[in-house]
Amino acid sequence: MGDSIAAPLKEMPLGLDTATEEEYALQSKLLQEFTSIPSIDKAWTFKSDDGIGSQAMFSISQPNILANKRRKSILSAHIFKEKNSCVNFCWSPFPVETTGVATVVPSPSGSKLFVVRNPENDSPSQFEIWGPSQLEKEFHIPQSVHGSVYTDGWFEGISWNSDETLIAYVAEEPSPSKPTFNDLGYKKGGSTDKDCSSWKGQGDWEEDWGEAYAGKRQPAFFVININSGEVQAVKGIKTSLSVGQVVWAPSTKDVHQYLVFVGWSADTRKLGIKYCYNRPCALYAVRAPLYKSEANEIELKDSSTEDVPMFNLTQQINSAFFPTFSPGGKYLVFLSARSSVDSGAHSATDSLHRIDWSTDVMLRPSAKIVDVIPVVMSAEDGCFPGLYCSSFLSNPWLSDGCTMIISSFWRSSQVILSVNVLSGEVLCISPADSNFSWNVLTLDGDNIVAVSSSPVNVPQIKYGCIVEKTTKAAAWSWLDVSSSIFKCSEKVRSLLSSHQFSIMKIPVKNDSDSLTKGASKPFEAIFVSSNSKKSDTCDPLIVFLHGGPHTVSLSSFSKSLAFLSSIGFNLLIVNYRGSLGFGEEALQSLPGKVGEQDVNDVLTAIDHVIEKGLASPSKITVLGGSHGGFLTTHLIGQAPDRFVAAAVRNPACNLALMVGTTDIPDWCYVEACGSKGKDIFSEAPSADYLTLFHSKSPISHLSKVKTPILFLLGAQDLRVPVSNGLQ
Repeated sequence: MGDSIAAPLKEMPLGLDTATEEEYALQSKLLQEFTSIPSIDKAWTFKSDDGIGSQAMFSISQPNILANKRRKSILSAHIFKEKNSCVNFCWSPFPVETTGVATVVPSPSGSKLFVVRNPENDSPSQFEIWGPSQLEKEFHIPQSVHGSVYTDGWFEGISWNSDETLIAYVAEEPSPSKPTFNDLGYKKGGSTDKDCSSWKGQGDWEEDWGEAYAGKRQPAFFVININSGEVQAVKGIKTSLSVGQVVWAPSTKDVHQYLVFVGWSADTRKLGIKYCYNRPCALYAVRAPLYKSEANEIELKDSSTEDVPMFNLTQQINSAFFPTFSPGGKYLVFLSARSSVDSGAHSATDSLHRIDWSTDVMLRPSAKIVDVIPVVMSAEDGCFPGLYCSSFLSNPWLSDGCTMIISSFWRSSQVILSVNVLSGEVLCISPADSNFSWNVLTLDGDNIVAVSSSPVNVPQIKYGCIVEKTTKAAAWSWLDVSSSIFKCSEKVRSLLSSHQFSIMKIPVKNDSDSLTKGASKPFEAIFVSSNSKKSDTCDPLIVFLHGGPHTVSLSSFSKSLAFLSSIGFNLLIVNYRGSLGFGEEALQSLPGKVGEQDVNDVLTAIDHVIEKGLASPSKITVLGGSHGGFLTTHLIGQAPDRFVAAAVRNPACNLALMVGTTDIPDWCYVEACGSKGKDIFSEAPSADYLTLFHSKSPISHLSKVKTPILFLLGAQDLRVPVSNGLQ
């Protein structure tokens, strides 16, 4: 063989040739460029010390792909309003990374900042109080007092009192001690974790609230005095209530101050709560721990020996959350998902309500609840389709004390609404001629800091000002704000600029006389394509299907979908009937018809773009997660010749299996049986119902499937457990 030694062959991943590997490497690099675009999570504004303009603070996050975490930072700006109706944001030169910070909450005046660092393992929670230039106080709260502070966006609630001396918050109730055993049996008094001669049992089994709350036992209320660092648990709350979203009630001359909060009852059992607005809840008021003023210091007094009453403020309604008091404390306004609770659908059309607040409101058997925005059943074209709100700002109020600024879904877009809580007048104040989606970040006095984006436009900060107050419908002007927050590479910008999108109205096929008016109206799909057609052939099409099913795909920027369009795919993003944003009748038309109506809507949308010459029947793929995976697997079973490839993430493939393993078994009943499923729900389904669930499931069409499919399965998913996809 001679003296030369052959160079070792380069090992290739199984099934890949060199050209394919290089293509994957390039696509991977491009995907990283898309995913590295930052997002704004929250924003706040404060009055400037010099009285000129205002200060803004933005909480920003960016994926850290290698660590499988999000890198968080704070970026500040000085806002100057020019005389020529222009606005100028003077940004700080660099963001400040907030490693280890769970959340930050400014005080009402903006003079203090509460920083929470949640513990790892058995370490204490760390609280910091920052002033304008330095750390003023630091407190370490041991696990014997409470566990991690809730920063989940649902149970989460952190509220400063009016004089900024007390902070109420929600944290994990301290865990009871676990039984300890050694070679002689049960050991009295327990043991330390370092004791090698004994072992600890798990104690009594306790339920959690399902997906995203594994290991969480019970959220509870606490109040910390930021002068002394003393922490008090709030007394008088029933142990059967899980609590959250706490706010201080307006101050009174009475020595007692009150906290208003949301309570979810767990008298029977806890079912999954994430994205499930059909869990009954109410607003309650409870007395805050007593304190007295001595030598200008506030001292908390233990009220454990006192009879501390708790008041249900919303007995007339089965759902109440996101409480917010108007400036001056005249009105308590809250959101309700009563249409979800009544129907059993996990999410539906919201309603907005008001309680006229007074010091004796808690003493009445039931406060009068005023409907501000009722549930909209079916809206005429171009009219307000109903309220679909996922959160409120910490301060959503204009200076008139009766107008709220809210983000809400409006068909396939998100818009900004002004709502007069006295008259009930609802106005869309984001540009009416825009198909972009708009989201309010914070208010700057009577001005709005918002963000606007589209499927082919990265987010852009906007500044909204009222330019005409004399007319009934005030006109708003939206100014562009120069910012490097959403900076992306030149390549990404170039790729995005070569694409366009439109929102299509898709007529309902096989319009039945039994359909309600709202369910007969067209649904929508967002179509993303290249600006220029290079030939008579169409780019391959990805049909994207959202989960839920009662959620919605918005005309906002999605990094993952923008990446797919940038590598040569057209996108058809279908908001089938049952999606949020289209009125209650359209939404409620789906439960009981999953696997039929939603499947037919998707096929109708595909036919629509084929008929318009925008898609080739031989180059269609389909992609979806959760209920979108349910639809994807249904489609490749019911229409096996229509798709050349499919991909699913945690798909619901077999409801008969899922009903016994998911954290939301009631979902299987409602979606398979309709609203009556809420009343017949059982965790021991009969053979007849198991047969029905199987017949509604994609797995019933398994024998017909031809399409190659990629499964992405989460091993720890409690909503759609891994067994569904594996089966």
